[in-house]
Amino acid sequence: MKTMTCRQLGGACEQKFQAENFEEMAELSKKHGTEMFLKGDEPHLKAMENMKSMMQSPEAMQNWFKSKREEFNALPEE
Repeated sequence: MKTMTCRQLGGACEQKFQAENFEEMAELSKKHGTEMFLKGDEPHLKAMENMKSMMQSPEAMQNWFKSKREEFNALPEE
C-alpha cells in the first residue's frame, strides 16, 4: 500500500489516497476530483483547468502520467 496526496496527483489539497497500484491511485484521485467539481471547489476547479490544458497535447499527458507512475513506484510501501 502506498500513499499520495491530491496535490501530488495534480490536485489542490492534501487529501491522502492509499492504493496498491498506480491505476487504483489514479481512480481514487479522479473520484475525489469529481466530488470537488460537484461542490464547486474553486482551487480544485483551477487545478482541473490546468489538467485540461495539458490534455490538449497527448504527448504532454503521456509524460505526466509516466512521471506520476514513476513517483508512485518510488514511494515506500506502508
